[in-house]
Amino acid sequence: MYANLKPSESLQRRVFLTVSLAAILLSGCRKAPRLAALQPGQTVLAFGDSVTFGIGAAVGEDWPGLLAQKTGWNIVNAGVSGDTAQNGKNRIAALLDLHRPALVIIEIGGNDFLRRRPSKTVKEDIRHVIQAVHRTGARAALVSVPELSVLGVVAGRPSDSPIYEELSNEELLPLIPGVFSQILARPELCADRIHPNAQGYQVMATGIHARLREVGLAT
Repeated sequence: MYANLKPSESLQRRVFLTVSLAAILLSGCRKAPRLAALQPGQTVLAFGDSVTFGIGAAVGEDWPGLLAQKTGWNIVNAGVSGDTAQNGKNRIAALLDLHRPALVIIEIGGNDFLRRRPSKTVKEDIRHVIQAVHRTGARAALVSVPELSVLGVVAGRPSDSPIYEELSNEELLPLIPGVFSQILARPELCADRIHPNAQGYQVMATGIHARLREVGLAT
């Protein structure tokens, strides 16, 4: 290919190709840009089930309230005990219209798993919630929920359902993994087998805050 080039021309061509390749590789290795942090006073919607509502602890000990103390955000607790992703997708629009949040933190799906709904169906219901949030221009963050099974609960080793990481990648939103699962693995942090206690909600709020700081949404 380069047989007719003079030695100096051949060397210049090789240098050019090397520099170009290096630039491409470096561009692929750059970290994704950090998100702009929400300021104190901005409205955040905590959307979920009984774990968001705060079952297992006293009033004011729920993780949305504790997170509000850490951030200065106006966090609306939209947790409903017993709620499912199937039901949640039908109530998210009214909440978005009412509160106009800058950010929605989504924690839902555990009751669907307990009712043995197929993971793929639960995933699509949660996707509906995420897309409804994004259509308003608000940002969303997703809390991973364990795919609770009798065996996992009894063994004390619950683990995140893979659908949350899949949704994070497919819908391009920050994921808060592991926090809920790790709490349920520690009996001293639990009010029962599926709900944190007051100390557990403290750990949950701290973990969620740390992850939101990591991605740039919180300070």
